Amino acid sequence: MRIGELAAKSNVSTRALRYYEEQGILSSERTASGQRTYADSAVDRVRLIQQFYAAGLSSRMIATILPCVDAGHAEPDLIESLRAERARIAASITELEEAARNLDHVIDLAIHPDPEHCPALRLHPAAEATPPL
Repeated sequence: MRIGELAAKSNVSTRALRYYEEQGILSSERTASGQRTYADSAVDRVRLIQQFYAAGLSSRMIATILPCVDAGHAEPDLIESLRAERARIAASITELEEAARNLDHVIDLAIHPDPEHCPALRLHPAAEATPPL
């Protein structure tokens, strides 16, 4: 099948398919005129690649995983790399949750811009006693 057909069947852009080829995670044959053609199995391959991207994996990691998928066996070091990637994502989630809590506080301060809710608006006792010049 040609690139446009693969794109339609797998619901990705032709640009994405070309990128996958550049990254070495998808392959095609070329016609005499240089057009790409793909095996019918490429649809499933592209869907698998999309799942890996959705899991937050890089194209480099995907290129490492695909031969294991094809062989039906993953080496322990690959499993450890995937676990490390999972830990990295979990740490990012924790950081984003903290950022969201901080943003909630900022939103509350924006809604209630008064000294009771915003410490920056409270006058220091020394500043209150000194009259302006």
